[in-house]
Amino acid sequence: NSVPDKSKLTNKSFQIMNDVKESPDLDQIISKIVSERSSKRNFLPDAVDIDVVKDIISDASRAPSGTNTQPWKVTCVTGETKEKLTTAVLDAAERGHAKLEYEYMPAQLKEPYISRKRAVGYALYELYGIKRDDYPARKAAGLRNFQFFGAPVGLFFRMDRELLYGSWLDVGMFMQNIMILARAKGLETCPQQAWCEFGPIVHKVLNIPDDEIIISGMSMGYAAEAPENTLVSERVTLDDFTTFLD
Repeated sequence: NSVPDKSKLTNKSFQIMNDVKESPDLDQIISKIVSERSSKRNFLPDAVDIDVVKDIISDASRAPSGTNTQPWKVTCVTGETKEKLTTAVLDAAERGHAKLEYEYMPAQLKEPYISRKRAVGYALYELYGIKRDDYPARKAAGLRNFQFFGAPVGLFFRMDRELLYGSWLDVGMFMQNIMILARAKGLETCPQQAWCEFGPIVHKVLNIPDDEIIISGMSMGYAAEAPENTLVSERVTLDDFTTFLD
């Protein structure tokens, strides 16, 4: 496998790679990579070796899937194609031409979900230095999704539209594998369902047929040292979401 240039890695990413290579405590390393994963929203422009990306995607395909259907499909964008997509979606956003690929959440989100959503949003705005009532700045921050937060690699996850809920689970596990494997390579990611707000444009620019549904995008690259990348969203305790029955 290709090894990324050490000069492009943040200290934390480099430490993760060293831990993976040198520590005999594999269970602790895996736990660390999983538990310290977070969505990064500021990336260095440094190119990522495409062979490293291929290795990650290939290894991630060991994710489980019902009856081994392997429903996931991936479009990887870099360079001119990535810039073309960014330009097209930002132009549509400016003109208010959003069209959802699918409904991600209920229109009326109940507790405790609405409070969790607000809390992470406010925490992120604070790190950006944006006041809660500064709606133009909040909109501008949101539009950075469509610039891949500066990342050099964008991934789009698709599957046949006729497939049902089980296949959505399968693709989710595949995506999680990619995010974890990327960290072991010194890379970071940000899953971005926001691209699905402009589904028809993504379909058109990336030549994705209408009989496939776009589930999510994802940014991938070397994380920059930036305030927004220090965000660690809160998690409820084990007892809040787990029931143990003897």
